[in-house]
Amino acid sequence: MHFWYKFFTYLFFLFAPIYLYFRKLRKKEDSNRYKEKLSKINASRSDGFLIWFHVASVGEAMSILPLIENYLENKKINKILITSITLSSGKILEKRFNQNTKVIHQFLPLDIPLLVNKFLEHWKPNLSIFIESEIWPNLIIETKKRNIPLLLINARITKKSFHRWRLLKNFSNKIFKKFDLCIVANKETENYLRILGSSNIKNYGNLKFSNTKSNSNNKLNPDFLSKIKNRKIWCAASTHPPEELFCAKSHSIIKKKYKDILTIIIPRHINRIEKIFEELTKENFKVLLYDNFNQINENTDILLINTYGEALKFYKTSKCVFLGKSLVESLKEDSGQNPIEAARLGCTIFHGPNVKNFDDVYEFLKTLGIANKITNPEELSLSIVEELKNNKEKSEDILKKIENYGTNTLNNVLREINIYINN
Repeated sequence: MHFWYKFFTYLFFLFAPIYLYFRKLRKKEDSNRYKEKLSKINASRSDGFLIWFHVASVGEAMSILPLIENYLENKKINKILITSITLSSGKILEKRFNQNTKVIHQFLPLDIPLLVNKFLEHWKPNLSIFIESEIWPNLIIETKKRNIPLLLINARITKKSFHRWRLLKNFSNKIFKKFDLCIVANKETENYLRILGSSNIKNYGNLKFSNTKSNSNNKLNPDFLSKIKNRKIWCAASTHPPEELFCAKSHSIIKKKYKDILTIIIPRHINRIEKIFEELTKENFKVLLYDNFNQINENTDILLINTYGEALKFYKTSKCVFLGKSLVESLKEDSGQNPIEAARLGCTIFHGPNVKNFDDVYEFLKTLGIANKITNPEELSLSIVEELKNNKEKSEDILKKIENYGTNTLNNVLREINIYINN
């Protein structure tokens, strides 16, 4: 099977530049850096120990920030290389670390042996760490050929992915046994990885509960805060179509009780902003883009966030958060968005019936009484009205439990990784 996988990736290599170019035209790739996916590398590899983290997208990128913060202070590590795939993750990581010379962000090359080998030959990582479910066969095999320790951290294998891999039993066994260590996010993944061929598996909980040491970058503009200080606010984040309209309908119902309600919508993909704006405006909602927040007035119904990496800022000022990708039936098998950041900031969380990707996380949050399933706009609006009516401060006891869970997980993961750094 590996022979055929390599064959087809080499075949794709002939069309890869055209494929990436058209993705660039559609604004799905960075217009200046998309050639990094063809292993066109401009940054240099300095001497010393280089630790390499690979993430897929925004969620995984945010989950490793506590690890990165720790390794910025570790004098044994000279460079931290972070690779990612999506445009949004690249923008967030660049923004976060553009002033830190110890951290380099690159887009991961396509999983073609020629490109993978060029990438590995340039960077020569001393330790490679893949996050969650990033399984690229050629990359994994070539990394192990160079005797580079290979770790899978906060591993999450869905039932759907597990069944796909299991159909290719010999191939999956060849891939998954390459990992020196797998630290899983849940019990389900622990069982799946064992069946797929991994041996050294440990379970310390979900790393996404860990917090960064400083949230100084997550402060809203003071001018914006002054404009909304007297309003009731709730937030809908990581929304997919048609969840924006669902939340707008809830806004209308809430407005019957609270005339000053402001609904903040943060779409999962901001390239949909224009379409969302038109859709909501057609329904007679007064919609404003965050870029124009200085135009907010008492008639503004919905604020649409059209920049990346803003969610945490709004979680801090919102008591209630609806998390998307949970109402879309077509995404049922790949449903749910990460609720941990909102929970860690003391928000009450609402979600639809489909949260398959985060079942275990939601179960934990439900034991704390801060996660609630809703099925229609009326149910969501009435729940938010009840929360807004309740003037209790965010529960310090619940926040402490979440913090302790995250701290314990982070410390255990750091201890395991440090074994490979120190050796």
